Amino acid sequence: MKIITLLSLGLASTIAVAADYKVDPAHSAVTFEVGHLGVSTTPGRFNEMEGNYSYSDDGKTGEVSFVIQSASIDTNHEARDKHLRSPDFLNVKQFPTLTFKSTSFDGEKLVGDLTLHGVTKTVTFDVEKIGEGTDPWGGYRSGFEASTEINRSDFGITYFIPGVSDKTDITVYVEGIRQ
Repeated sequence: MKIITLLSLGLASTIAVAADYKVDPAHSAVTFEVGHLGVSTTPGRFNEMEGNYSYSDDGKTGEVSFVIQSASIDTNHEARDKHLRSPDFLNVKQFPTLTFKSTSFDGEKLVGDLTLHGVTKTVTFDVEKIGEGTDPWGGYRSGFEASTEINRSDFGITYFIPGVSDKTDITVYVEGIRQ
C-alpha cells in the first residue's frame, strides 16, 4: 500500500495540472500603437474584452481565448474613433469582434489565430508573467503581458497607408481570476 501511494504521488508530481482563469476586464486591456504621418505615434485601446486562459503549474503550456468588441476602440479622440469604426478601418458593423485563440504556448511564446476585419492570421506574442497570488476577497489571480507586431494590411485594412503606418504594435495586459 505504501509503495502504491508513493508511486501515485511521484506520478502526480510529474503531471502539469492546468488552472483555469476568467479575464477580469476591469484590470485588463488591449492596446495598440500606430505611426502617424511619419512624425508621431498614436496610441489606442479597446475598452471591452472578455476571455479565458489556462496554464500549467510549470508555466510551460497553456491556452488562451479572447473576444474584443471592435466598436470599443478608444484613441481619446471622438472623431478619429468614429472613423476607425467605419468601413475604412475596422468596419465594426460587419466585423463586431476581434478574436484570438491560441494554438500553442511554451511559457514565453504564445502562438494563435487572430481574426481581425474578417481575416484570420497566425500571430506570435512574446509573453511575460507578471505575478500571481491571493486577492483580498479570497480569490486567486494571475497576470500577464503579451506583445506582438502585425501589419494591418495583412488583415485587409489598407486605408491611408503610409500616412497611418501599416505596422501596428499590440500589447495585451491581462489579469484573470482562477475559476
